Amino acid sequence: MGDSSSDKLIVVTRESDGVGIVTINRPKSLNSLTRPMMVDLAKAFKELGKDKSVQVIILTGAGRAFCSGVDLTAAQQVFKGDVKDPEVDPVIQMEQCPKPIVGAINGFAITAGFEIALACDILVAAKGASFIDTHARFGIFPSWGLSQKLARFIGPNKAREVSLTATPLSAEEAGKLGLVNYVVEPNEVLKKARQLAGAIMKNSQDMVLRYKSVINDGYKLDLRQGLAMEKERGHKYYDGMTPEQFKKMQEFIAGRKNPSSKM
Repeated sequence: MGDSSSDKLIVVTRESDGVGIVTINRPKSLNSLTRPMMVDLAKAFKELGKDKSVQVIILTGAGRAFCSGVDLTAAQQVFKGDVKDPEVDPVIQMEQCPKPIVGAINGFAITAGFEIALACDILVAAKGASFIDTHARFGIFPSWGLSQKLARFIGPNKAREVSLTATPLSAEEAGKLGLVNYVVEPNEVLKKARQLAGAIMKNSQDMVLRYKSVINDGYKLDLRQGLAMEKERGHKYYDGMTPEQFKKMQEFIAGRKNPSSKM
C-alpha cells in the first residue's frame, strides 16, 4: 500500500503495483458530494494523471453507495461560484486524465454520481447496484454530460426513458445495454476492477495512453473524421519511431508468452 488518508472525504491510495484508488468516503451521506469534495476529487484525478508511478486508476465509493449525487443541502454553494473552472470540475479532470479509469460501482450512482460513472473508461458494477437520473425530478439542469453521453451509450429512446421518468437503471440491464462491462457479486467489485487494471498494465503503457486517447477523442467525431484522425495519429507515431524503438517493440512482442490468457 502507498499513501492514503482515511479521515478525508476523498481518499487517494497509491498502491505499489501501479494502481491508484480514489474512494468517495462519505458513506453516512451515501457519498453525496459537497463543493470541497468536488474540488478534491478533481485534484485527485489531475495529480494521479501526472503521477508516473500510477498506470491505472480505480474509482469507487465507501459503504453501500457509489455516489448519490450532489449534497442538495448545500446546493447554492455547489451550483454557484467557480463551477465553470475546469481545474475544480471532477468530470472534466476525469475526461482529461490520460490514465485508464475503472469505475467500481458498488451501489447507487445517482445523478451527479451517474455522470461521474459515465466519465470512467470501464465500469464494473455490483449486482443490485443501480444508475438513477433525478435531474428532472428535482429541477436540476445537467451539466456534467448526462444528457449527451447516455443517449450515445444506450440509445436515445432508452436514455429519454431513464432521464425523463427518473426510473432506476439496474446494473444488470446496464450490462445488457453495454453501459457496464461486468456485473459481479458485491464483494467481487474491487477484485474485478483490480483484475482489469492488471490486464491493462501488462501492455505497453505508452500505447495504452495513446489508445485510450484515440478511442475517446474519436467517439466525439463521426466515423469518417474518426478514421482520418486515427490514420493521422498512426502515421505520426510510426514516422517518429527510431530503430531502437522498433527493436524494443519486437523485444516486447517476443516477451509476451501467452497473449490470450484470460483475466
